[in-house]
Amino acid sequence: MAHPVAVTDSDFDEKVLKAGTPVLVDFWAEWCAPCRMIAPMVDELSQEYDGKISFAKVDVDSNPEISLKYGIRSIPTLLVFKDGQPVDQVVGAVPKGTLKKRLDSALE
Repeated sequence: MAHPVAVTDSDFDEKVLKAGTPVLVDFWAEWCAPCRMIAPMVDELSQEYDGKISFAKVDVDSNPEISLKYGIRSIPTLLVFKDGQPVDQVVGAVPKGTLKKRLDSALE
């Protein structure tokens, strides 16, 4: 069963930028209520897209470098990376259908 993997400043390049598949990265924090709201949806999507898209979570409080590098100012922010580059961004809690459309377009 696929689940989002925790990614840190030190292993972000390896786990996200060098991944063989697109990667959805969930920038979140423990104290963020909207982040906790979308977490179950991100888990569900990681199951639905298992093998096609990888899923990662970055705790912005513990990993300020990567958050700063990608200009994360509001959380939750979901960035979709493809071939080592960010190709899409969703800020805030959005419906699952909206996120699925964004993920499907990353697979095209």
